[in-house]
Amino acid sequence: MSNNTSSPSTALTVSILGGLFFLFGFVTWLNGALVPYLQLICDLTETQALLVASSFYIAYVVMALPMSFVLDRIGLKQGMVLGLALMSVGLLLFIPAAFGQTFALFLLAQFVLGSGLTILQTASNPYLVISGPNESAAARIAVMGILNKAAGVLAPLLFTALVLSGFSDVNQASLSLLSDTERQFQIGQLAEQMVIPYLGLASIVMVLALGMAKSPLSALAIPKDAQSSRSLFDFPHLVFGVIALFFYVGVEVIAADTIGLYGSSLGLPNVTALTAYTMVFMVVGYVLGLLCIPRLASQSIVLGISGITGIVLCIMISVVDVQSTALADVLWGWSGIPLLPNPLVLIALLGLANAMVWPTIWPLAIADLGDYTARGSAWLIMAIAGGAILPPLFGQVVAQIGYQSSYLTLITGYVVITSYGMLQYQQRRVS
Repeated sequence: MSNNTSSPSTALTVSILGGLFFLFGFVTWLNGALVPYLQLICDLTETQALLVASSFYIAYVVMALPMSFVLDRIGLKQGMVLGLALMSVGLLLFIPAAFGQTFALFLLAQFVLGSGLTILQTASNPYLVISGPNESAAARIAVMGILNKAAGVLAPLLFTALVLSGFSDVNQASLSLLSDTERQFQIGQLAEQMVIPYLGLASIVMVLALGMAKSPLSALAIPKDAQSSRSLFDFPHLVFGVIALFFYVGVEVIAADTIGLYGSSLGLPNVTALTAYTMVFMVVGYVLGLLCIPRLASQSIVLGISGITGIVLCIMISVVDVQSTALADVLWGWSGIPLLPNPLVLIALLGLANAMVWPTIWPLAIADLGDYTARGSAWLIMAIAGGAILPPLFGQVVAQIGYQSSYLTLITGYVVITSYGMLQYQQRRVS
């Protein structure tokens, strides 16, 4: 960040970035509610429904490098204005998609929305990493992560309250009992429920774009790429970090976006709100991470523990009694919050395992890149493709063996995450 006297204070900078991370979370974790919702109004299979998430995350692959060049040309602040404007356009595209119940247009809207987020993420994550000591970078990202996941708790709850008001008992089973005419009428009503909320959200994002244009946020102080023949493949900790992040985003999206689909298959009400359970546990995980790093444990140790926790939870999901709510009784039965079957509780607990993976991989992966930090950051952003590729593959597995056993496939991702954490711990001990 520039050190000139016109630069905003650190507090103001953090406030601006905090607001953006809240927005990231709200828009991103709306996917958890959108997936089961669009499955209803567009009559989708499990695999088709998960394309809703894929069309959002594939934008990070297609747009990350082009957007990094855009940032080089127009700077951080103008890039963020562009990103917010793209997000607003994407949100507006949901309106004709809803009126026509057109699945392809919903996917296009998701892609445009993801493209806007790509430029914001490409700028904001490395900004956080370089704004202080690398050893505490995970803690800084975790603070933003709390805002991100707090928005993730709020998003599906608001979606359910605003879009599904009066339709809480509508599910695939209830729709199948109606005549074709009644079914189309109810689906049409349900689809039109999203028009006003999305129009309002698009307006808010456009106002934020105008506010960002007038904000005092300085340009992103990342060095330009060095003019040399050295390749990013010469940095194995970055390459392994990209692979680990790819698997992480995949398992994170599966944990957040399939809990509603699984709940729908079990006939539960208000399944669009179930992502909130996963997000609550992610917030808890971020708070625990803030307390631990760097005072009690290093970033690499916390990363390894996160991966091991994910492995254990996936095994437990596959063997617990789907008819029992014993785990929910123990964890929150006293609170009056609706109880969930044991497998769904454990899927929500994957949020706890996932919470500190992103904040720890980022500083570990871009450490010591120097002039290559910008391109390394773009590579990490492209790893978000895991959220586009792995969920549809998971949907194919579900179609073959059902939900409960399918979560065993996530173990591969958690093994990669654990291995990266252990390797980084060993390398840092040696150095």
